[in-house]
Amino acid sequence: MTTPHIRSIGFTCRDAEALASFYTTHLGCRRLKCLELEAGPYAQLVGLAGSRLKLLQLQLGAEQLELVEVLELGAGLRAGRSMPADSRSNDLWFQHICIVVADMAAAEAPLQPLIQRGELQRISSAPQTLPSWNQAAAGIQAFKFHDPEGHCLELLQFPADKGESRWHQGGEGSPFLGIDHSAIASGNTPRSCRFYEELLGLRLGGDGVNSGIEQDHLDGLSGTEVRITGHRCPEGAGIECLNYIRPIGGRALPAAQSSADIAHWQIRLQVSDLEAIASQLERFGGSWVSPGIIDLAGEPAAALGFSQALQIRDPDGHQLQIVCS
Repeated sequence: MTTPHIRSIGFTCRDAEALASFYTTHLGCRRLKCLELEAGPYAQLVGLAGSRLKLLQLQLGAEQLELVEVLELGAGLRAGRSMPADSRSNDLWFQHICIVVADMAAAEAPLQPLIQRGELQRISSAPQTLPSWNQAAAGIQAFKFHDPEGHCLELLQFPADKGESRWHQGGEGSPFLGIDHSAIASGNTPRSCRFYEELLGLRLGGDGVNSGIEQDHLDGLSGTEVRITGHRCPEGAGIECLNYIRPIGGRALPAAQSSADIAHWQIRLQVSDLEAIASQLERFGGSWVSPGIIDLAGEPAAALGFSQALQIRDPDGHQLQIVCS
């Protein structure tokens, strides 16, 4: 495996089994394995020392999604909080996964009955086609909505002249092809670029500004102007930073947000040198969640496929789990 490489994208949920059923039934995922981890090094890694955790892994195309449920919270820890009901796309805790589809109509139409019954909440008014003036994104179709627990998702269809070749090879009967990236809100584009490229080793994969009525309808905002900067690994999924220039007023990610909160996401990134990242983390504006590098060798968490890891926050507070085999 070439590094850096995103091994999985995950988030905390109240009921991993119920949510997995939604993702397998409606979004083309297939179930992999489910791990129940007793209180130990992995819980310490994610800042929930003494907690019991369930990690339920799903596959979509070549990418993995991991649903995390807190089975029992460690002594003295605050109970996990629900997703803020008034979350907006420009709030700095915003994060989503972008699911690439071969046919937007076929992917989106079965979700409409769930939206009408109130089981899902839309972000976009309807699927949007980005305009021809936006050369980098012209012809892309996108639709954003919340899953049953409030996590943000985006369906995206690339036109023939855009996207990686793998997004134009068909889906073996399913319109759902895989995960292109996880998008995160950013308050400072140059700062995020330094963190993801100079510290973590991703490469710049595009930089442009989206605006106009289509972006308003896509994001559920008004007067939208957002700078979108892609950061790519040598292969597989990437990270996309969304810096909302307008509207102003996006709220910061709460400093007290923990891995037990439903708004918590994490990107698991495999690298070749944990020590180098640990030694330079704060210089690039990052901060610690774990108390340094955690040794997982010989523990049940080794079933995840890595033996050492550290848990960090980027300059805006988004969590990443940096791992090494």
